[in-house]
Amino acid sequence: MFQDEGRFGLLGDPRRCWAPKGIRPVVRKRQLRQYTYAFAAVSPHDGVMDSLILPWVDTETMSLFLRTVADRHPEEFIVMVMDQAGWHIAEALQVPENMQIVFLPPYSPELNPAEHLWDDLREKDFANRAFNSMNAVEEALTSRAPSNLPTMTSRGVEKSGSG
Repeated sequence: MFQDEGRFGLLGDPRRCWAPKGIRPVVRKRQLRQYTYAFAAVSPHDGVMDSLILPWVDTETMSLFLRTVADRHPEEFIVMVMDQAGWHIAEALQVPENMQIVFLPPYSPELNPAEHLWDDLREKDFANRAFNSMNAVEEALTSRAPSNLPTMTSRGVEKSGSG
């Protein structure tokens, strides 16, 4: 499986858009910087995708995501391919027994097909849109998840430690 995470928030993403000649399009933009993170792992072999929405990204949440994926595929041995983000290579990362991590070379996002999971969502559901709440952001993520596959959502995770 190939793994990636994407950041989504209240700010929206102003982009070019169509408007009749002589009319300037108006796009709402928020200044409040509040984000949530979508984790996903996809298998190019059979199209299976596992995803999880969490309020932050760090070693603890990455371990939670890996454990969730491993629990969803208890009879399989999973080779998880991912980039070398700091929380991926941390010594505290807990890798389940039925999983092995393979790291991509540095600065090579083109080798990870999971990097493109978010392109469609950002273009169709987040471009030129400002959200009123983080619940609305999560609703946009879960209502049209990539490939319309089941998405597990968790906003009630308590962050332990001081940072």
